[in-house]
Amino acid sequence: MPPISGEDWYARDLSGERFENEQLLDVDLTESRGQGAVFDSCTFRGVRFNVSEYTDSAFLSCTFVRCSFFDARFTGCKLTGSTFDGCDWGPVRVERGDWSFVTLAGADLRSATFSGVRMREADLSRVRLDDASLRGCDTSGASWRGANVSGCDLRGSDLSTLDPVGAQLRGARITIDQAVQLAEALGLDVRPDAD
Repeated sequence: MPPISGEDWYARDLSGERFENEQLLDVDLTESRGQGAVFDSCTFRGVRFNVSEYTDSAFLSCTFVRCSFFDARFTGCKLTGSTFDGCDWGPVRVERGDWSFVTLAGADLRSATFSGVRMREADLSRVRLDDASLRGCDTSGASWRGANVSGCDLRGSDLSTLDPVGAQLRGARITIDQAVQLAEALGLDVRPDAD
């Protein structure tokens, strides 16, 4: 099937539409929106999602290469198994939804906000989250190797696989429970004063 190339889908409403095994090349999806849209095993190259808004939509096992997500918003969306390579994020906002098994290695997410997102076993290696927000996210099993979370708001997120030695953490905002978890990851024996 031929790729969808160079199309101007500016402000298009993709609600309820379904795409499977499609290739979208240099498509302009700026200010597009979608409620319940489904993209299954699709490849996006040079696609602009700027100021777009997707709710309860699915991007399943998709590949995003050099795409732009400036000021995009994903609410309750499922992106399981998707891969992002060389994308421009800007102040993207992600609320709820399932981003498990997503590959975000090396992504610059410094202006991003993730809230209540399931990100189990996500590849966050070398990700830039300094001064971003990743609150209340299920990041159990995630790979944090070489991640920069300096100044990031991590409160309520699962840090069980975050190696405090292998990541940059200065100024990250965490809870007391998370501090204990990180101390134990360093091999410290954390006890109450009475013991």
